[in-house]
Amino acid sequence: MARKRKGIPIDGWLAIDKPVGIGSTQVVSLVRRLTNAAKVGHGGTLDPLASGILPIALGEATKTVAYVMDGVKTYRFQVRWGEATGTDDKEGEITETSPVRPAAEQILAALPAFIGDIQQVPPAYSAIKVDGERAYDLARSGEVVELKARTVTIRSLRLLGQPDADHADFEMECGKGTYVRSLGRDLARAVGTVGHISVLRRVACGPFDETNAIPLDIFREVGHGPALRSHLLPIETALDDIPALALTEAEARRLHMGQALPLERLELPLSLGPVGPDQVIRAMQGERLAALARIEDGLLRSVRVMNLHTHTSGEDDVDHSRAQG
Repeated sequence: MARKRKGIPIDGWLAIDKPVGIGSTQVVSLVRRLTNAAKVGHGGTLDPLASGILPIALGEATKTVAYVMDGVKTYRFQVRWGEATGTDDKEGEITETSPVRPAAEQILAALPAFIGDIQQVPPAYSAIKVDGERAYDLARSGEVVELKARTVTIRSLRLLGQPDADHADFEMECGKGTYVRSLGRDLARAVGTVGHISVLRRVACGPFDETNAIPLDIFREVGHGPALRSHLLPIETALDDIPALALTEAEARRLHMGQALPLERLELPLSLGPVGPDQVIRAMQGERLAALARIEDGLLRSVRVMNLHTHTSGEDDVDHSRAQG
């Protein structure tokens, strides 16, 4: 018999605005402790040196984490010219210096080479595994880490300004797996100098951004009380780009039980358009997400069913949280 998970069943997303100095895992632990949620995960790691949007999934929302991880992310960052470091950020020791400071014209001329699908070598201090070990663990132990170049996608890259000769500010939209630290390192080389990332902030992660995020210090105050309700976002927030299909209660129940639904019996909206074999669909029963599904051989089959709970962050749950200590 499976053990019952401890904690309160809370389903939804929180967009935490993380400050510098705390890691993603620490934020997840804090959310779990303050909400007493039974299940918590995050949708995209942020290093302690980076601030910004960290999506936190609670309960059934953890089934949609992959869609956030695969989404577009927006970063604002600053490159410090003239100093390369071992970590490609300001935490590492300086490994090389250069007197060259690029002008705005040189920077602007170099940017197009970094837009689109490009080859990028991750930083030596990264979580990528080499022979079963994390690259940053090998680097910290003194080993020379040589990582292979990978294809990443950068949608846009803009120069925002130059506060002084030593620094330049940028904004970038990119896909999964892009390292801002690698970009800063490579961009510096492209303009004839060396450099590292001195400031890094993620301003958007998929559908989560500064407009629907809650600063971590405010969350510390409301995370254990009824006010959490106003900051909890629906599971569907992570699925904005996925087409929706309305089901009746009986159809949703069948899909929930693992039964396939014949397409000819469903009312497919024109807005759904042509659906490919790998297209994921939001199967909705009213405002409720019943399942993520795919169309296969003329049938709608569930990929992940949602076992949504009656309570989310209401007062009953909060009282229960206090009762459990």
